[in-house]
Amino acid sequence: MEETISAVRALVVSELDLSHLRPEDLDPDASLFGEGGLGLDSLDALQLAVGIEERFGVAVPEGPAARPIFASVRSLAAYIVEQR
Repeated sequence: MEETISAVRALVVSELDLSHLRPEDLDPDASLFGEGGLGLDSLDALQLAVGIEERFGVAVPEGPAARPIFASVRSLAAYIVEQR
């Protein structure tokens, strides 16, 4: 799981061009959306979903079913591990 968390952190930084951050700076439990987190939006989620599908070969659901998956880096990593 820790390896997947590291890979997801790197994916978030690279896919969203967050060059001001290092992957290890991302708290795996911090919210990705809204205040108090990275403040990502729906376009960022779409871009991440495409990156996850390409990098990990895991399809990500759309709409309300995706919300808990995109809650944090840890929830993304858990979903990827579960789907593999």
